[in-house]
Amino acid sequence: MKVPMLDLKPQYQQLRQEIQEAMGAICDSQMFILGKPVADFEAACAAYSSTKHCCGVSSGSDALLIALMCEGIGAGDEVITTPYTFFATVGAIARTGATPVFVDICPDTYCIDASRIEEKITPRTKAIIPVHLYGQMANMTKIMEIAERHHLVVIEDCAQAIGAEWNGRRAGSLGHYGCLSFFPSKNLGCFGDAGAVLTQDAERARKLGFFRNHGMNPKYYHKFVGGNFRMDALQASVLSVKLPHLDEWTAQRQANAAKYKTLFGQTDGIVLPTSAPEATRHVCNQYVIRILDGKRQKVWDGLKAAEIGCDVYYPVPLHLQECFRALGYREGDFPESERAARETLAIPVYPDLSEEQLAFVAETIKGLLQ
Repeated sequence: MKVPMLDLKPQYQQLRQEIQEAMGAICDSQMFILGKPVADFEAACAAYSSTKHCCGVSSGSDALLIALMCEGIGAGDEVITTPYTFFATVGAIARTGATPVFVDICPDTYCIDASRIEEKITPRTKAIIPVHLYGQMANMTKIMEIAERHHLVVIEDCAQAIGAEWNGRRAGSLGHYGCLSFFPSKNLGCFGDAGAVLTQDAERARKLGFFRNHGMNPKYYHKFVGGNFRMDALQASVLSVKLPHLDEWTAQRQANAAKYKTLFGQTDGIVLPTSAPEATRHVCNQYVIRILDGKRQKVWDGLKAAEIGCDVYYPVPLHLQECFRALGYREGDFPESERAARETLAIPVYPDLSEEQLAFVAETIKGLLQ
């Protein structure tokens, strides 16, 4: 039985006619950049995320970059974040000329360990970028307390967490900015690259609008040096069709995660995902297990042989990446991030998995661990 890591075809078939009609309207208009389709999606996304403003941009990576640029963060500044995340989080910091400062993760949630942030703050620290990893939010209560005490900007990396909640508050609504990705594999994915920046602040929203369009306002007048970070209308039209279905898909992901918990039971040699008590809504963007006792490679190879999709996210933490060697970090500096890189394995959790597929995945893994 083949079980892909992700299969988007059933989702597309469900919405095929509506999506094609929406995209057809854009093609008929021949208006492809920004415009009403983008504005309509921004309003819907802001409402879904319980924020006042949403700025559609070209990708999740650019969402992070534009938030940093709007705050004037650059050379000589420091930004605190986690080494256990997708490259874009730290790549955006480096592209501004600022220095990333790493804090290790919590071993149970894989999110930044908020209790270790304050010890890394210096006079050069300007911002914190917590990453809401795998669909679960970081400890935003503590992070915002620290940020307020030290007058720091908080940029939530919500690329994997649209709709997730911390104490009932939506991802992207607690920090000064919330950055979303709509890469096709995300819970809410478009047909290419797109992203968005959420904010509660009207002035920040206004500035984001300038920065995504080369800092231009009005046309050909540039108060700021921005970039070409505009969202395509075609992507906005796809996202507007999909957004009303997101809660249904999230519920299906959560149900699949619950089934895995039952199927795995108390299997030795495996640690299942957990949620912090305050993480009142985990949206299960990924389902990531730990394989103990050095058996991850055996399980990984066995799953591939059984035609079951799986993946290792972040096998090399960012503090050990060659391009960041000049930062001076060494192996052993962030032990929890390094252990997660050695032990974790993501398995399929997408909404359209059948019960037979879920059982096949679980039974195969249990067999490989014997």
